[in-house]
Amino acid sequence: MTIKAVRMFDGGFISQPFAFGGEDGKDAFDDQLYYRSSLQNFVIDTGDEVILADTGFIGDFDLPPKKFGTPLYMGDKVQTYPDGLAALGYRPEQVTKILVTHKHPDHTDALKCYPGAKIYISPEDADAMKLSGDNVVRLAYKDGPYFEFPESEIIAPGVRMVAAKGHTKGNSVIIAESDGLFYMMHGDVTYCDAALKANKLSIATEDMGAARVTLDRVRAFIKARPTVYLSTHCPEGYESLELKRVMKL
Repeated sequence: MTIKAVRMFDGGFISQPFAFGGEDGKDAFDDQLYYRSSLQNFVIDTGDEVILADTGFIGDFDLPPKKFGTPLYMGDKVQTYPDGLAALGYRPEQVTKILVTHKHPDHTDALKCYPGAKIYISPEDADAMKLSGDNVVRLAYKDGPYFEFPESEIIAPGVRMVAAKGHTKGNSVIIAESDGLFYMMHGDVTYCDAALKANKLSIATEDMGAARVTLDRVRAFIKARPTVYLSTHCPEGYESLELKRVMKL
């Protein structure tokens, strides 16, 4: 199994109140303290299948500008998602499955570029996106508990999705097992690795109570086994992947 990052933006920043202020409120944190930000999604190549863990932007969106006070500036554009996937050597027709952590466009905009793939997504987020069709698989988490997570579904050998609600009402996390490591593609459970280490939730959360349960489970999972934490919105996501760097809490 090989996991690769599709990089779309880099060189950005995220404010501490945005990344940390979900439970305590923005005013509890320093609005002049920023962390590095980027945007990347991931590809799981099992050798038999090419599986996308989220699909990012196709074109330009009205993204927050680069200026003081911006809570999340993703950075300078590197490439679109389809161009990034092609640069890794993959053709659209090779993609067999797309695993959607949640409904937001920086994770789903390029879904339409891979019409031959099955889309795995929670019922809640499928409804929110009005996704339908024979290629849409609404997760039932039919494979029972997976370590700290009570609900999971096996997607391919060594690849699971687990229910991880909070950021959205149907949020999921993708976990791949390879060579003794667990690769956690978590979407936006946290917006930066510093928030994971500080045990803080972002203000960008639909259900704060569910998000707290999810973050507690994520942290317990990481503490118990060697996990590479593959973040979407900070460069530690692709750096940790390149280095096979295990998260320490």
